[in-house]
Amino acid sequence: MADEKAIVIIPTYNEIENIEKIVSEVFAVESGLHILVVDDNSPDGTAEKVRELQKTYPQLNLLEREGKLGLGTAYVAGFKYALENGFDFVFEMDADLSHDPKEIPSFLEAIKENDVVVGSRYIKGVNVVNWPLSRLMLSYFANMYTRWITGLPLCDSTGGFKCFRRQVLEAIDLDEVRSGGYSFQIEMNYKAWVKGFRIKEIPIIFIDRAVGKSKMSKKIIREAVWMVWKLKLRSILGILK
Repeated sequence: MADEKAIVIIPTYNEIENIEKIVSEVFAVESGLHILVVDDNSPDGTAEKVRELQKTYPQLNLLEREGKLGLGTAYVAGFKYALENGFDFVFEMDADLSHDPKEIPSFLEAIKENDVVVGSRYIKGVNVVNWPLSRLMLSYFANMYTRWITGLPLCDSTGGFKCFRRQVLEAIDLDEVRSGGYSFQIEMNYKAWVKGFRIKEIPIIFIDRAVGKSKMSKKIIREAVWMVWKLKLRSILGILK
């Protein structure tokens, strides 16, 4: 894997309290990694902080967007950047430190024999810290619901800590991916699985954000409920891209 390049995509909106710590911790784990921060014009100055950090970290990249356009489109923009710049492995990772950068080597090891590696909160019991019971139950049953409707063989299809081979992103029509939040993660996993790519879950511990505000909303939940049916129907009709 010495000649292959990996990049970590980190979407941000008002993450100035977290961004320096997550960037420094990622680079401390794997010096050869690159990072792309996709910032949605954060009013708290997140992008300005990233530009400051670029003076210290030459492999830190910044993609600024004109407004709050959503998690899904942020990742799609990041995927396109990764493909255009010749990266072989593409990570998704939250900015709020709920995903531990120390897990990155486990992903890089697992991706050697797989095409998508998903960090799972539920493959070995429930590995979630500091969530209220209501949020935990919502997430857990959303994953059961997704598996029941789609047949997607994952314990955690909604998690956002994962790694793709570039071939997976090249095979999926990224312009057709318009969902966000939970449903974006489901959509990417399902499309990769339907196209025959090898997907592996590895256990992670998810720790809820210590600072900043969660982006979860009722709209995101409703979108996920309907997305699984849309994906299943499009697959049956043979029009899934």
